[in-house]
Amino acid sequence: MILHFRSLAKVYYFHVLPLDTRIISTLIPKYCFGYFSTSSTSAVEGASNASSDQAKKSVDFRRNQDADVVIAKVLAAKGENEVLQSLLHDSRCNKIQITLSLVNRLLHRFQDDWKSALGVFRWVKTFSDYKPLPELYDKLVDILGKMKQMEKMQALLEEMREDNLVSLNTIAKVMRRFCGAGDWKEAVKTFDELENFGLEKNTESMNILLDTLCKEQKLDSAREIFLELQSHIPPNAYTFNIFIHGWCKIKRVEEAHWTIQEMKGHGFRPCVISYSTIIQFYCSQSKFWRAFEMLDEMAAQGCPPNVVTYTTIMHSLTKSGDFKEALKISERMKLVGCKPDTLFYNALIHTLGRAGMVEEAIYVFRKEMPENNINPNTSTYNSMIAMFCHHRQEQRALEYLKNLENSPYCKPDVQSFYPLLKLYFQAKKIDKCMANLLDDVVNKHHLCLDLATFTLLIHGLCRADKCEWAYELFRSMISQSIEPRYLTCSLLLHEIRQKNMFDAAEVVEDFMKKMKKSS
Repeated sequence: MILHFRSLAKVYYFHVLPLDTRIISTLIPKYCFGYFSTSSTSAVEGASNASSDQAKKSVDFRRNQDADVVIAKVLAAKGENEVLQSLLHDSRCNKIQITLSLVNRLLHRFQDDWKSALGVFRWVKTFSDYKPLPELYDKLVDILGKMKQMEKMQALLEEMREDNLVSLNTIAKVMRRFCGAGDWKEAVKTFDELENFGLEKNTESMNILLDTLCKEQKLDSAREIFLELQSHIPPNAYTFNIFIHGWCKIKRVEEAHWTIQEMKGHGFRPCVISYSTIIQFYCSQSKFWRAFEMLDEMAAQGCPPNVVTYTTIMHSLTKSGDFKEALKISERMKLVGCKPDTLFYNALIHTLGRAGMVEEAIYVFRKEMPENNINPNTSTYNSMIAMFCHHRQEQRALEYLKNLENSPYCKPDVQSFYPLLKLYFQAKKIDKCMANLLDDVVNKHHLCLDLATFTLLIHGLCRADKCEWAYELFRSMISQSIEPRYLTCSLLLHEIRQKNMFDAAEVVEDFMKKMKKSS
């Protein structure tokens, strides 16, 4: 094909600690520092063989210790090569048994820090008795692409090609990251060169390309490519659903309706996904009467709505503030015998929380979900924690956070802690916020702070007249290639100027100038 075409603590030992650890030392009192392991999970309830369970806990403890050793070493280094050399010359690291779970955990820990992730991966490859699986290469490809390190991503892709490790999943990640970085033509070029990776141009690979382009709102280009390819690559129902979703995303819903007719012309029957996508668009526009019309059309076409359809409408009604109608959707779904799933219950709990029906939400979590054999996920717990924080019920929020930490189904993410951090700032409990929660986030759960959490902390510390700490968090963001919002920079700059922190002010000013140039 011819190419036409993302606390109140003092600073302790500041000068000898690596940046990430140093930041935490400015936020957490010295007496809070200690060794935190993620291996404190209790034994599985009801285990019949105590000695076997103890042995398993011992193995898990060792593996978590291994990960903690590597993470601490990596955080002390700067840059890909320094990470690699630091790990290679550490006697403890050289004795570690490399496993899939260990590498997975390390790549997850450094998913927003490509230099550390790449350095760790290079170190892992030096072990002669361990060969990384293709899925680990794919993870690293995705990390590099997400951080817009396109040359390094392509170099890794070439390395994978030489070892016959490139799969369609790899190509999908590469194309999506090219489009995400604004270079959709490279995505098309990657498709054109599929044969060089030992892969075929077929319906599946064509759909990946079209889906990539449509998600980046390149609908006209996707349409042109589709018309060129359809003569020798047959479309399927998913092909048309990709376009329906794409048209709705750019708010051209009439083309979405037209695509349903085109779909029928090719002999494919529109499915629940086809209709639900258009329903989601109408809900996003608060045109709920059109959404209900589509529900009627689905029934007329013998295509009953599923739990996703109902969940979409309920969530949108909640977002619009119409809690009464949202809860009616829940009843309507149950009346037609549509079985709920975890995402439905997440939306229902959110609706009940927004409506101030806290006890009803607790009933759903504790009684209704178990009775329907539906296990909660991290988002379910996060919804409960956020609801309690919204109603300033701190102890209940902490109880559910602890339950999440001990859950056999899921573990906390950064969003699990965000509502409590926000609540503590509002209540001016900065010491508790920094000493307890942040210590858990960084040291216990080894989570990376995201943009929203960094923003919350910096703004909160500035308002609390703790701009020194806010500035260190700003530096940590930059080192992790997380770009702060311009408003955050302006607020921080104003505060550090008030404290006569001239060197810091110069750093922030320079960064803001670069932001303006690149915008």
